[in-house]
Order: sequence, then structure tokens, then C-alpha cells
Amino acid sequence: MRSLAELEAVFEPPPATSDIEASATMLLKASEEVLEHWITARGEVPTSDKREGFRLLALHRQGAKGDPSFNACRETCRELIYHYNLICMDPVHSDITDRLYMLGMISRHLFLFISGKMQVAELGEFCCSSKPIRSAETAT
Repeated sequence: MRSLAELEAVFEPPPATSDIEASATMLLKASEEVLEHWITARGEVPTSDKREGFRLLALHRQGAKGDPSFNACRETCRELIYHYNLICMDPVHSDITDRLYMLGMISRHLFLFISGKMQVAELGEFCCSSKPIRSAETAT
């Protein structure tokens, strides 16, 4: 499993458009790795199961057990899957680069939420805003 710093580098630049489907798959797998970090940090072993055909959704379900605030990223995971499916079902669509860009943004959002939640446990109790992290950074 790659470190969170290595994963952040995956989400930082716009995804490569030379091979759209490979980029989409890479973003999906990297998003799964982010969820694996959350689960591992809780002392659990990440599942290899799938929900609705996707491991990402099974990992989210596992990560949310016992932490209702983690459900704040459930729709992000579902939106990520939606955009992944759009890309894979019609890889020559006229909006394919926009779809890949959106998948990249959603994947980055998931990364920021989970990595932030690992720093501030209450993150997500009211929304997925990272205000507690931003406040701590400006105070120093």
C-alpha cells in the first residue's frame, strides 16, 4: 500500500488523457487505497469484498462502522463510481476528458476528506468541510 503522501501525488495533477480508461482505473484503485489507510488506522484489515460490484463501496461500508461521521463521504464514493462508469461505458464520448477531469476532482475530494479525518476525528460530523484543519493551520 502506498503512503498517503504518495497517494496525494496521484490526485494532485490532472489525470493523464493518453489512456482514459487506464487513468480512470488508476484513480479508482488509488481511492480504494485511501480507504484502506482509514481502515488500517482503525486496526482492521481492509476487506476484499465488493458491494454493488465495487470494492470501493465495500471499503466505505467497513470504514463507516462505528463512526457515523464517516458517512459524510458515502455520496462522494458513489459519485466516483458513477463517473468511473460513465468513462468505461462510453470511452469515446465527446465529453470524455471532462468526465475524467471530474473523476480526478472527486477522487481528490475523497482523499482530502479521509486524510483530514485521520487528523481531526470530528471531521464530517456536520459536513465534509475541513474547517478544523484550516483553522489549525492559520493559528500557527
